[in-house]
Amino acid sequence: MLSINIITPFPDMFNVILNESILLKAKQKNIAEYNIVNLFDHLDNSSQRIDDYPFGGEEGMLLKPEPIFRAIEEIKLNAKSNKIKVIFPTPDGELFDHKKAKKLSDERSLIFVCGHYKGIDQRVRDKIITDEISIGDFVLTSGELPAMIMIDSIIRLKKGVLNNYNSAMKDSFYNILLDGPHYTRPRNFNGMKVPDVLLSGNHKEISNWFLNKREEKTKILRHDLWEKYRSSKKTGV
Repeated sequence: MLSINIITPFPDMFNVILNESILLKAKQKNIAEYNIVNLFDHLDNSSQRIDDYPFGGEEGMLLKPEPIFRAIEEIKLNAKSNKIKVIFPTPDGELFDHKKAKKLSDERSLIFVCGHYKGIDQRVRDKIITDEISIGDFVLTSGELPAMIMIDSIIRLKKGVLNNYNSAMKDSFYNILLDGPHYTRPRNFNGMKVPDVLLSGNHKEISNWFLNKREEKTKILRHDLWEKYRSSKKTGV
């Protein structure tokens, strides 16, 4: 079972997403468990703050180190595994991708530390954080949304979560190429017809058609992936 621990000052932000759809199914099947830790619960008293001004005269606010250290210590005391990845979603981290999601899905325990404002005290990053990860070259108000995105991507790659695991293996990025077009009933909708090849029953032709469509789409939309794909075909990797 994969244990997902989330440290946040706004735990209610996670209640809906963790109790719906695939993430809920993972919990019901005992494939994953979720532990939301309220950062405010790790202050000495309710009059204290979880944030403060940064030294050096910089603008903005930073989350203080004490409550984060305490929250992580509590999680580690109750953890079922001694090996725990501690993830800090941040725009100046390593770019998140399918390969990273697959690697994290093989872990037994993860901790997500959700930053706010200008982020978190550097001492937390130096001493506790094991992975600093970005979901893209843009800035969000807080770390909750990036954490949710990563958790969803990680959990769906756990075997047994999806009804058909092979479906995940055909998603965009699994084999570099973007995903191709998909159709369902009706066969004819307002004059727009499903391609004949998909109704032919010829699995080899369907496979070749779908591969061609993935290649076309990737070449047009993601030149960087297309070049990786071309290189992999040349080297046979």
